[in-house]
Amino acid sequence: MGFKRIEDRPTPKEVYNFRVYFTAIQIAWGALTFGYDGAFIGTTLTRASFQRDFGLVNMSVTDRNNVSSNITALFSAGAFFGAAFGWPIMERYGRRICIQASVFVFIIGGILCTVATDQIAMIYAGRVFTGLGCGGITCATPTYLAEIAPPPVRGQMTGFFEIAYQCASVIGFWINYGIGQNMDSNLSEAWRIPMAVQLIPAGMLGIMSIFFVETPQFLFKRGRDEQAIKNLVWLRDLPVEHRYVQEDIALIQLQIENERSIAIGRTDSLWGYLRGSFHELSLPGMRNRVFLAFMMFMWQNFSGAAAINYYSPTLFGAIGITQTSLYTGIYGLIKAVGSIIFYLYFIDRWGRRQPWITSSVLCCICMVYLAVYVKIGHPAGETNLSASTVAGGKAGTAMIMLYSFFWSFGANGLPWIVAAEIYPLNVRSICAAYYAMLQWLFGFVLTKALPSMFTSMGWGVFLFFGCMLFGSAVWSILFLPETKGLSMPEMDVLFGFVGADSDYKHRIDDINAGRTGKMEVAGSDSVVSHHEKLSEDV
Repeated sequence: MGFKRIEDRPTPKEVYNFRVYFTAIQIAWGALTFGYDGAFIGTTLTRASFQRDFGLVNMSVTDRNNVSSNITALFSAGAFFGAAFGWPIMERYGRRICIQASVFVFIIGGILCTVATDQIAMIYAGRVFTGLGCGGITCATPTYLAEIAPPPVRGQMTGFFEIAYQCASVIGFWINYGIGQNMDSNLSEAWRIPMAVQLIPAGMLGIMSIFFVETPQFLFKRGRDEQAIKNLVWLRDLPVEHRYVQEDIALIQLQIENERSIAIGRTDSLWGYLRGSFHELSLPGMRNRVFLAFMMFMWQNFSGAAAINYYSPTLFGAIGITQTSLYTGIYGLIKAVGSIIFYLYFIDRWGRRQPWITSSVLCCICMVYLAVYVKIGHPAGETNLSASTVAGGKAGTAMIMLYSFFWSFGANGLPWIVAAEIYPLNVRSICAAYYAMLQWLFGFVLTKALPSMFTSMGWGVFLFFGCMLFGSAVWSILFLPETKGLSMPEMDVLFGFVGADSDYKHRIDDINAGRTGKMEVAGSDSVVSHHEKLSEDV
């Protein structure tokens, strides 16, 4: 793919095959659903035809703002609960079924939003359903990608998720921009078309999901070893006898065996699963992973990007720009291009930690400049700007564009990648729901708080986000480990998991050294490579 990979062990070139890349791209398609939503909904709600059809023109300004806020907030609330509902589906039925169920729910919501006539309640219902669908998709997709990817390109393949999100944001903006420039805003089609477009990526994802293969990790966990090996062989494009496939099987089985040796209360019931999961997550080496995901998603949402994404007209107006729609589109395009470059070519070479630190520092500088400029120049609402204020505004525009590029390789997508790759298999489903719920919860809080922040704090909003970015940089220097290219057993060692004792570490080394043997797979007459009992060597 045009870059030097850092490999955890000798990896045959067949592993980097068309099948696994094409499958990852199709799975990442799910991010188009909520990436597009963030780009189109704000503008669509301001269309004259939408305001007329749903009676907003007859409301007071306060009531109209409340309706718009409710439409946005219901999507986030639905996504929060969609992520929560996603984990039992992932745990019981798998990642593929979770995506398919989420797509079905999303399509129901998209249809309700598109065919609504004059009942705002139907829009509300549609937004809840699309939110539920997006929540399930954000729960399953990063985990799905991380599990099918070979460790040397796990960051890249999980990064496809963020690339799809950013591309959808750009597409959503320019669709709205084109409608605004070429269609009468009084026509109902001006808001129905953007609503209907969201059905396209969801429908295509539903069709493509029919051909997805379930992840080998999930199948091994459910005791379906024969199908797990079949899927692993297909994804790696290697015969089952190949040493690399043997090592993959051994590492997965070692992880499952080690987790089961320390888990308690795990049964087929929901309550039993929760008890066992919460016990495991409370152990040393797991608590720090739970806290790590919380902090990364907190820093992501409080880094200022959401403020620019959702309130870009206010931001650009505050530095004296009048063509706010065009500049918002350029901002999104730069962010998308930066994401594509980083996640295709650098994520698995540069890693996770250094990009986060670098991005946080550079974005902090951009935000501090904006705060100083708005404080001193007072450009908002002014008709006759001085030459120095105009010059400062041009520099401010450049800072926003630079911010979008710097942010694209930092908090933009790294929380999804790190959170998807650090959790052991036994708790991966519930942790996927946990970090997806964090994302939607923080997003909901910030979306509701930002209007009041801009009103009460003014230039201080930029300074606030600058301080948060500085805090993010300091935190990452002290607490963010490097996780690129590690297998899950190696991840357990990195975080000091209670089960990762010296015997466990030796067995990992023995597997990576190729010291494997033959072992029959339960439920199958075939004989495949598996890790041998290493009692003589350890």
